[in-house]
Amino acid sequence: MSLSRPLAALWLVLVGAVAQAGGIVEYTVDMQKFSGYHDFYWDESSGRVLLEIEAFDRELLLLTGLAQGLGSNPVGLDRNQVGQSRLVKFQRAGNKVLLHQVNMLYRAESENPAERRAVQEAFASSILWGFDILAQDEGRVLVDFTPFLLSDQHGIGPRLKQAKQGSYTVDRSKSAIYLARTKNFPNNSEFEAQLTFTGAEPGKHLREVVPTPTLVSLRQHISLIELPDRDFQPRRFHSRSGYFPFTYRNYAAPIDQPLEQRLIYRHRLEKKPGSDEVVEPIVYYVDSGVPEPVRSALVEGASWWNQAFTAAGYKNAFRVAILPENVDPLDVRYNVINWVHRASRGWSYGYSVADPRTGEILKGNVTLGSLRVRQDFLIAQGLLRPYGDGSADTEALKALALARIRQLSAHEVGHTLGLAHNFAASAEERASVMDYPAPLVSLHGDKLLLSDAYATGIGSWDKLAIQYGYGNGDDEGVFLQSIIDEAQAQKLRFISDPDSRTINNAHAVSHLWDNGNDPLVEFARMLELRRHVLDNFSIAANPRSAPRSDLEETLVPVYYGHRYQAEAVGKLIGGLDYDYLYNDAEQNSYTLVPAERQQQAIDALLTTLSPDFLALPEQVLQMIPPKSYGYSRTVESFPAYTGVAFDAVALGEAAANHTLSILMHPQRAARMNQQSARSSEIPGFDTLLSQLTAMALDSDRYSGLQAAIHQRVNHTYIQHLMLLASDNSAAESVRAKAHLQLAKFQLALGKKRLFGEDPQGYSAHYYFQAKRIEAFISGELEVKAGDIKEMPPGSPI
Repeated sequence: MSLSRPLAALWLVLVGAVAQAGGIVEYTVDMQKFSGYHDFYWDESSGRVLLEIEAFDRELLLLTGLAQGLGSNPVGLDRNQVGQSRLVKFQRAGNKVLLHQVNMLYRAESENPAERRAVQEAFASSILWGFDILAQDEGRVLVDFTPFLLSDQHGIGPRLKQAKQGSYTVDRSKSAIYLARTKNFPNNSEFEAQLTFTGAEPGKHLREVVPTPTLVSLRQHISLIELPDRDFQPRRFHSRSGYFPFTYRNYAAPIDQPLEQRLIYRHRLEKKPGSDEVVEPIVYYVDSGVPEPVRSALVEGASWWNQAFTAAGYKNAFRVAILPENVDPLDVRYNVINWVHRASRGWSYGYSVADPRTGEILKGNVTLGSLRVRQDFLIAQGLLRPYGDGSADTEALKALALARIRQLSAHEVGHTLGLAHNFAASAEERASVMDYPAPLVSLHGDKLLLSDAYATGIGSWDKLAIQYGYGNGDDEGVFLQSIIDEAQAQKLRFISDPDSRTINNAHAVSHLWDNGNDPLVEFARMLELRRHVLDNFSIAANPRSAPRSDLEETLVPVYYGHRYQAEAVGKLIGGLDYDYLYNDAEQNSYTLVPAERQQQAIDALLTTLSPDFLALPEQVLQMIPPKSYGYSRTVESFPAYTGVAFDAVALGEAAANHTLSILMHPQRAARMNQQSARSSEIPGFDTLLSQLTAMALDSDRYSGLQAAIHQRVNHTYIQHLMLLASDNSAAESVRAKAHLQLAKFQLALGKKRLFGEDPQGYSAHYYFQAKRIEAFISGELEVKAGDIKEMPPGSPI
């Protein structure tokens, strides 16, 4: 077949353009060569990285990361953060090379190439970049990799915009290759670049951490990684296995088999023939930048996992060491526990780089926020008050903080082994490190004990989970089912994030930051503990060298110490108890929380709205002055309406707001309505509202500060009624009952004598509420959730 004249001319131009480039050796003369997985060259004169490509259409892994972070927890761009991993291949198209990301969500696992092609052509893929060929030689081509390396592959700009910090783009004039961390190895090529992002109107978080907030300079790391061989054996997912699901669709699956394929993420672990010794152990490395004694605590906590692997039949399968100084933490060959500094405390993370074809974990990467250890120390300060004299003993405080760090290290490493959260474990004698634990503090007489604050060692659930993911049997299907059955026999339950994390969840057992197998019993114990600590709070909670005004921030976690156990109690109201059952189960799909326990939960939470509960002792109020010169209020301080003075009322408003957010959540209210319709013994939402309204109208019980707090609680209650009544996403029955309760409240106020002698200010308070309700009903008042004061951040505890 002959080409038309225009096409022939174009073909000659394309061929000529490549031919004029000459050979690779000639083009790269005087450049520094880095030999490895993908050979590349450093052109010092132009600051370019030139990549040599010899194998087209070969699949590999493209991984991004950050070697230098932003240092802001709310934004979330951390040092040694691993980003998205993508399955890619280089494809040649005339005088160009395309970097093509393969769509791994949809596949045809078939020997028939036509079946595979049909799926590939049915769904879109992504061309990430196009490169012009600079030179070629015997099937190998040379491209300028620099523009790709200096582009925002980690998604830094979009993340800043999502966090409402401004619109930022890469400024090429202020960006360059960072050669010190650009290296090559036989199975991975590593590149790093200093990227500077420019923008205007930087947000609050950028202004906090960047010296010139309109110029944000970070180091982006990009890796090209050879995929492992296909000898890895994937393992099927089970909803009660405790693992993250690795999912995709297989369009070659038989009609009677599921289209959706679910596997687990796990490391490759093999035994030597005839031995329990492993071919290659799983090794995790702790960041050498961690100070002692935290470093040793991290090593110890992460090492707990060897207990689980030993129980699964492996010998010396898991160990922890210190990261050698010459090792790049972002190198895919190393599992790393990173120590990350931020301007404010925040979350720690454990995540994995996995083979997108199979779910095989190639790299575990943990980022631990360095301020977490200080939060536990701060909690212990408020509880133990160790600074009564100049020779303060802080050993118990440090012991508590280090115990939490050990548990946190084990927790985040567990994620990188493939394990999800198990928030039901705290109800089963601390059965898993994959729960979020609250410090277990006990009161013996007048003495607080913290020696058992956090569990030590791996849990019984964790051992079974490692058995499921890494153990072996003659028949894998039978073996895996035996692990699920064994967990049930030991009454070890697994309930994870979707059923646990938010206050509107309905699961009656699975909670965050709680203790004990009975939320009501633990809640009563915590309230007794909280009262004891508040009654005895003193300046001894802080060092003598600290400003007196810093007592406020030490008091915050003590005053709001009930917040998470309150959420656990709230989940009993309109609550369910259930497991992730399959159709072979004999038990019921779920059970409703009994009516008596639901009412007990309502009564328990109503106590937290009482001024008796919310008011601080006068001696504590007299301790906290306005902020000392050189110090200021922060997000960790109590809310206030009173300017520089400590606000003895707003802190109660915020606590009441939290309780009412639990009790009056629209989804919980809808469940209460439906459950009471199914069983008249179960308290309905209208029953709860009647109790709340009666409390709000009870003005005879309180005087002084308690009366002022009672009025702010009432205001908060009315606000929540209005929010519910105007929430178009709430069930109609919920909105209707909120409207009715507003009308009842307004009617009750109309019967009160609001004029006359009133030293407590209730007349003005109730008159103001009546006018608010009137304006709301007539459509003249719009309410927002942010109108009420909120507690300082709680999580991570």
